[in-house]
Amino acid sequence: MFTEKKFNIPTLKGISSKNIEEHLKLYAGYVKHTNLILEKIPEYEKYVKDDPSASYTLTLLQRRFSFEFDGMRNHEYYFTHFEGGPRPLLVGSELSKKLEEEWGSVESWLAKFKAMALTRGIGWVMLYYDPVSGKLLNAWVEEQHTGHLTGLQPIIALDMWEHSFIADYQPSGKKSYIEDFFANLNWETVEDNFKKASGTY
Repeated sequence: MFTEKKFNIPTLKGISSKNIEEHLKLYAGYVKHTNLILEKIPEYEKYVKDDPSASYTLTLLQRRFSFEFDGMRNHEYYFTHFEGGPRPLLVGSELSKKLEEEWGSVESWLAKFKAMALTRGIGWVMLYYDPVSGKLLNAWVEEQHTGHLTGLQPIIALDMWEHSFIADYQPSGKKSYIEDFFANLNWETVEDNFKKASGTY
C-alpha cells in the first residue's frame, strides 16, 4: 500500500496557504483511492467466474487505477518543487546546460513550457527526460494520466487543473499562477530529478 507523503511547504508568493491546504487534501484522496482500488481488484477477481457483472466492475477499477495512481505521483512531484523555498537554476549546472543544448537557451525553453501551460483545458505540463535518446521533452498530460510519455522520467510537473490556482487567481489569472509557480520553484529539486533520471549523480 502507498503512504501519503508530508511536504514542508513554506509561505509561497501568490499561492495561499489555504489553497495549498485544500490541494493537499485532494492529493490525500488520490493516495486513498489508489490503495482502495488495489484492495478491491482481488475481491472482484474472485467473483468474475460466477457473476458477469463483476467482470465489468473489475475492468472499470483497473482502468481507473491509472488516473488515481498518476494523480498521486504527479502531485508528489508538484509539492516537492516548493519544499525548501525558491532556489535559482544555477548557471552552468547539468540541467541548465542540457536545456541550452535542446532549446538554445533556458529562456527559450521556459517560454515554450509556459505557452504549453496556457493551453485550454485541465491537465499537467511536464518536462521529461528520455533515457533512450538522452533528450528533454515538454508534454501536456490530460487529466492525470492521458498523454504521459512511456518510460520517461518527469523533471518538472506543473499542475494546470483549476483547483491548483482558481481560488487565488480566478479563471483569468492562469498566467499569473504560472509565473508564481516559477517564482516559488526550488530548482534544486528539479536538478535532483534530472540527475536521478539521467544517471549523472
